[in-house]
Order: sequence, then structure tokens, then C-alpha cells
Amino acid sequence: MAVVVPFESPAPSIDRLVDLVAPDMERVNATILSRTGSQVTMIPEVANHLINSGGKRLRPMLTIAMAQLAQYGGDGHVKLAAAVEFMHTATLLHDDVVDESELRRGKLAARMLWGNEASVLVGDFLLGQAFRMMVEVGNLRALEILSSAAVVIAEGEVMQLAAAKNTATTEDEYLAVIRGKTAELFAAACEVGPVLAGCSKTDLAACRSFGMNLGIAFQLVDDALDYGGKSAKLGKNVGDDFRDGKITLPVVLSFRRGNAEERSFWARAIEQGETTDRDLEYAVALMTRHRALEDTIKRAQHYGAIAKDALALFPASPMKQALEETVAFCIARAH
Repeated sequence: MAVVVPFESPAPSIDRLVDLVAPDMERVNATILSRTGSQVTMIPEVANHLINSGGKRLRPMLTIAMAQLAQYGGDGHVKLAAAVEFMHTATLLHDDVVDESELRRGKLAARMLWGNEASVLVGDFLLGQAFRMMVEVGNLRALEILSSAAVVIAEGEVMQLAAAKNTATTEDEYLAVIRGKTAELFAAACEVGPVLAGCSKTDLAACRSFGMNLGIAFQLVDDALDYGGKSAKLGKNVGDDFRDGKITLPVVLSFRRGNAEERSFWARAIEQGETTDRDLEYAVALMTRHRALEDTIKRAQHYGAIAKDALALFPASPMKQALEETVAFCIARAH
């Protein structure tokens, strides 16, 4: 008797995107290396500890990819992609200080090796280098987009600080936080290349929409992974958000859907910060009971679909396909 072997489609990947942007990303990486140089020894040590720690460089890859999608023919996108990576790295250095994080990308956070002061100051150095490269490109609109993003990211971080330990935070309020602290840089990264290419307002709005919605989906998946992932995959300890009293969507949904006894648990764990490993297990059990992790992933899929629809304006091409696969990859991390 014949045996039916179920066909499984391969897991989504960013391999196609990586291949298409590889030549330009070599130039971006060379630029990053040259711009972390300083006569102050500690600056390249701290910066390169994080820059070389195995991040995917998704944001600068998106800058290169969208410039290629828009058929940009110059080389300004290389410096802008390096600037985007420096902005991202600076926010990570600063975040780890604010959150008192011990791990970043599976390695000791820079603050654990060099201290909080060095992490903050080297982050400032990278931001300065990012703006220097933006100015060198000489496109005022691109400079405006990235400098505005820097402001919005800082606002998002402060909004998150204000929402921390506040179980009354609504889903709308939380989405406003992640639009600022995460999605804004994705949006700016996706818009600046097409700006250099002189795209129409309609196309620029589509590129920005792609980045913004991809960024929201990306952060929502991260939120779910903090309770349902593995440390090796996350590059940080599972449950860090819980221990830090961070309000993320799985917490918002579990709190709202829970009974009075469950809400008192969340109030104690999140607002008072009195948590144990057993508390983390109970938190995950509540999230499972109320489908909070499942619905967080569904929200991510929703924003991913909006991101893919934003690309519909552009004709079929290998790059368009690669960007659609990148959306699928970002969401598939949850599985």
C-alpha cells in the first residue's frame, strides 16, 4: 500500500533578500567598520562588541532593498543604511542601560563589561556618526526623515517608561509605544532609499507603510517570544519583559481577559515586581488560557498582511518577492 507523505512547505527565510543586497551590504559593513574607528580606544571596543555580535542587520538591509526596489542608481543609500544601523545600535546600548539587561544577542550586554556610563556615551557617539553620514549624503528630505525618526524613537522609549508597571495600559496605548520605539525606524529605513530615487509621494507613502507595519509585526512577535520562545533564539533571557515589569500586548490581553484573582496576580507581579520562576510559569499559563500569545501572533499577521499589501503598487520583481518573504520570515519566528 502506498504511503502518503505530507508535503511541508519550507520555512520562510530572508535568504533571497540577503543574496540580492549582498554586494551593497559589503559596502555598508565596510562603512560601519570605518566609522566606528576612534582614537578613544573604548569607543570601537564597545561599539564593535554589539555590532559584531551576530544581529541580522535587517534594518540596513531594508534600506538597501527599498532603494533597489525604487531603482535608485547612486550610492547614497549605502551611507544611509550604515546610519540606520548606527541609530539602531545606539538605541540598543541605551535600552540595555534603562532595562538593566544582562544579555544582548546571546552575549553579555556592553553595560555588563564596560559599565552603564560607557554604554550611554558610545551610543551617543554612534548617533553622532549616523547624523554625520546623513549630512554627507546631502539629501535634506532623507535627513529630515531619519532625524524625525530619532525623535520619535526617543518619545516611544519614554512612553514605554511611563507605561511600565501600569496594568491599566490599553492595547491602543501599547501600539502607540511600539510604533514609536520600534516601527518608526523600520519605516524610515524603508523610505529614505526611495526618497533618493525621487519616487512619487504615492510610492513613498507605500514604502513607509511597508516599513511601519513590518516593524509593528516584528515587535509583536518579539513580545510573544519573550513568553513562548527560547533564550538561544531570543538572544536574551526568556521572561525578561515579565521580570522587568514591562507591559507588552500578551500582558495587556491577559489582564483584560482575566478574573479579579488573576488581575491581582498581574498587579503584584508587574506593578510591584515581586516575581519568581513559578510566577513566570503561571503568567504563561494565564496567557495560554486567555489565548493572549495566540492573539498577539494574529495581530502580527494582520500588520504583516498590511505590509505586503503596501508593496502591491510595485511591479513583480525578485526584490518584491524577497521583501514579501521577509514579512513571512519575521512572523514565522514565533513558531
